[in-house]
Amino acid sequence: MTSAPFAWPQRKLWLSAVLGTALLGASPAMAGDPPPAASAPAQQKLNIAFTKYTLPNGLTVILHEDHALPMVAVNTMVRVGSRFEEPKRTGFAHLFEHLMFMGTRRVPTKMFDAWMEAEGGSNNAWTSEDRTDYYSVGPAHILKLLLWLDADRFGSLADDMTLEKLNAQREVVRNERRQTSENEPYGKVELRLPELMYPDGHPYHHPVIGSHEDLEAAEVKDVVSFFKRHYAPNNCSLVVAGDFAPDEVKSWINTYFAGIPKVEIGSAPEAKAVKLKGVVRETIEDNVKLPKVVMAWHSPQRFAKGDAELDLLSAMMVTGKASRLYKAVVYDKPLAQEVHAEQRSADLGSQFVVEAIARPGVKLADLEKAIDREIERIRKAEVTSAELMRAQNQYEMGFFSQLQSVMRRASLLNAYETYKGDPGFIDQDIARYRNATPAAVLAAAKETLDPKARVILHVVPKAEPKVGGKK
Repeated sequence: MTSAPFAWPQRKLWLSAVLGTALLGASPAMAGDPPPAASAPAQQKLNIAFTKYTLPNGLTVILHEDHALPMVAVNTMVRVGSRFEEPKRTGFAHLFEHLMFMGTRRVPTKMFDAWMEAEGGSNNAWTSEDRTDYYSVGPAHILKLLLWLDADRFGSLADDMTLEKLNAQREVVRNERRQTSENEPYGKVELRLPELMYPDGHPYHHPVIGSHEDLEAAEVKDVVSFFKRHYAPNNCSLVVAGDFAPDEVKSWINTYFAGIPKVEIGSAPEAKAVKLKGVVRETIEDNVKLPKVVMAWHSPQRFAKGDAELDLLSAMMVTGKASRLYKAVVYDKPLAQEVHAEQRSADLGSQFVVEAIARPGVKLADLEKAIDREIERIRKAEVTSAELMRAQNQYEMGFFSQLQSVMRRASLLNAYETYKGDPGFIDQDIARYRNATPAAVLAAAKETLDPKARVILHVVPKAEPKVGGKK
């Protein structure tokens, strides 16, 4: 799940009022204070307070105190995703996201959720090409339980793996693939797009959810081996955020996690940047009513030059009625039901994706041509300071809004730790967007949106079966 002139002082006051002094170290504005001038410069450092230390077994621990509400969040991020999978073993990273909730010798099947939910807590997880993340949230009094449950599964799941557990979650994952991709309208795009964007053998060539064949072929020894290679304390980072006493929490963490042995972690799979040598076209039939066009380009990797600029470009293209692409194909000339654009950042290289669903009666070829005309204007026309400022403001509003949640702050701290080795990277991250210039956004658009080097997918309704005919 990431700049030039804008009214940052106003956002500073908004943040102070919403998040309090724990985040910004500033007092909220008085109700009668006049608003600051929109042109006033902003130099205030954005900071989420934390402490970081490492256990002897290599587990990185990050603590973030926030006593505003009696709530706590625990976030454990593992440096493993689908790009770490071996040939014919796709889907293992995501499979483990499910297996980790199946219970151990001390926590029988289904009791992980039952015990947590009985105390008012909840949990979930997500898997990407690069990471797997587990998180729990609940009232402050259950923090000890949350830590014990997490340590128990990380320390003993492999020892308690059975074919029965594997079979149960194997079917859950296969059904998830059917429901979210194969039988979801337009869902087949997410299965096919990585195969078209990346060559066979590239770590991103296969979809995160894996294939039915590989999931069916998985044996207990395979998943145990995967767990022991990657689910080690020296390949994880643990964040505890919320209302807690640091000394007490450090004691619990030491008691529950310090005994988990570290292992030798192999080097992460690498790959050279991919550049398409032409246009790759494909048409997919799907159970949909309206056709859809999807365009995808290779773009700069996470945190590289151009990554933030393309995030801002996507907002300039499709966020709001004044955005360029929305205005061109949805508002001014009604060719599309909806249009979407995003920079999908990843470790080994990203994708910039544009998607549009045609209105009834509109030919997909006409919609594609209209999108191409606007993209060509984007690559050639000057980016204005006003539209860049609007995109920056939109991005910051979304970014700052998530900081109201202690669970999201825990996730953000852990993401910065795993991606940059620095939980305090937030100020440097937001600076990428604040410091973006019209020239830099235009340069990223020209470099990335090459009309002669992209994937174009058409999703069309399935042909109606013919009735009757010659006998």
